[in-house]
Parts: sequence; structure tokens; C-alpha cells
Amino acid sequence: MTEEIIIAGFGGQGVLSMGKILAYSGIMQNQEVSWMPSYGPEMRGGTANVTVILSDERISSPYLKIFDTAIILNQQSMDKFAEGVRPGGTLIYDPNGIIQHPTRTDIHIFQIEGNRLATEMGNKKIFNMVILGAFLKIRPIVLLENVIEGLKKSLPERYHNLIPLNKEAITMGMNNVIPIKIKEQV
Repeated sequence: MTEEIIIAGFGGQGVLSMGKILAYSGIMQNQEVSWMPSYGPEMRGGTANVTVILSDERISSPYLKIFDTAIILNQQSMDKFAEGVRPGGTLIYDPNGIIQHPTRTDIHIFQIEGNRLATEMGNKKIFNMVILGAFLKIRPIVLLENVIEGLKKSLPERYHNLIPLNKEAITMGMNNVIPIKIKEQV
């Protein structure tokens, strides 16, 4: 099993940390892992993306142009990466700020209102964990207990008190992801 993933959005949305948590989770499951971040010079507000590869076999290259799964969190990323999802692959997106929704009929499309749900939970910083929960519901390639271990590895110890809230956000994402059916165009 090999899963090639891109997570893309604005800096400050937790894109890179979501990728890092997935990578740590794969390590906890004795998988081969690649984590390759890419971001502009801006810390917040600029574009950011990360590719994560989880595999049972050696990974030959961390560089990806085609993805099994794309997690898209802004319109610029939708424009850039939606076409890179391989046929039969998965695209997960938060509709907040998306003007042109995906229209491909050869992939599986899911929507998660991570921004709204995180706000309703009282902490916008858990947005990325809501999105991660949606991904784990659709593509359960890592176990939840390994994700929690990944959180412990990636969060500084002074923030470990937030792990229960993060777990709650993951569950919220798992319970609120919506499949989108695109009708074939005639």
C-alpha cells in the first residue's frame, strides 16, 4: 500500500503540521514515510503545501505531480492541484473561500466545513485537525491512536494539554465529512 497525498492552503491553516502529524503516524505504524513541505516567504497568509507519502515499501522520490489524495483549503490550491488527483483518487476540500468548486467526475470528492466546525468548537486553531479527521474517515490509512502519538511528537510538550481537544476535533471531522456527487456533463 502506498498513499501519495498533497495538503495545500494558506500559511497559518496548519497545512504543514497536518502533514507532519500524518508522517509521524505512519512512522508509528512502521511505514516508510516522506514529508516534503513547500511554502512562500510569508509565515501567514502565503501559500503553503506539503506532500506526504506513506508506504509499505521504500519510497523512491518525495517529489509528486500526481496524487492519490488532495486536501485543498483555498482557491489557489484548488486551481493548482485539483487536476493532479489521479483518476479514482480523492479530493477533500473546505468550501470556505472556494469560488470554483471541483467538477471532475473521475475522482471521489468530499467536502468538510472545517473552518465553521472549528469556530463552533470555540478554537479556530483546531481547523486542521477537523480536516485531518475527514481524511481519516475517508482514507483510514493510519490508526487514530497513532495519530494521537503523532500529535504528541509534533506538539511541544507545553501544548500536550490540548491533545484531548485535538482528538475531539478529529472526531468532529470524521462525523461531518460529506460526499459530493458531480453529475456527468452531457
